[in-house]
Amino acid sequence: MTIFIGADHRGFELKNKIIEYLHEKNIRIEDLGSYQLEPLDDNPDIGQKVAQAILQNTKEFLGIAVCGSGIGVAIAANRYKGIRCGLAFSKEQTVHGRQNDHINMIAIPSDYLDFEKSKEIIDVFISTPPILAEKYIRRSRKMDDPLLPH
Repeated sequence: MTIFIGADHRGFELKNKIIEYLHEKNIRIEDLGSYQLEPLDDNPDIGQKVAQAILQNTKEFLGIAVCGSGIGVAIAANRYKGIRCGLAFSKEQTVHGRQNDHINMIAIPSDYLDFEKSKEIIDVFISTPPILAEKYIRRSRKMDDPLLPH
């Protein structure tokens, strides 16, 4: 498994801690930036980079994007067909998102979650498989193409 990760200036410090934590777990990480603290960077750029990296690879790739609220990176990422980025605030919410909504990316709000809580969320994100029941697959298809008649 490989995880693509990126953060803007507000998530920069937390992203670096997450990378170190995932390396300790022997999980392959690809850091997509920011590589240094850039106070004027924009969170949509990070959300887009992580989403594009996931789409250019296989289904075994997941993504984590970190910004202050988590909202900016999630909105940017979810504009890509095939990306289902969930705003992650709790383990339970993240498990639900992985199982039922087939999220392949999480947005971590660094202004609201500390490193310990972020680790818990990331652990369940990585370890929880999607439920492949027909109703969840049908819903995922609708999220990828919401303008089709259903």
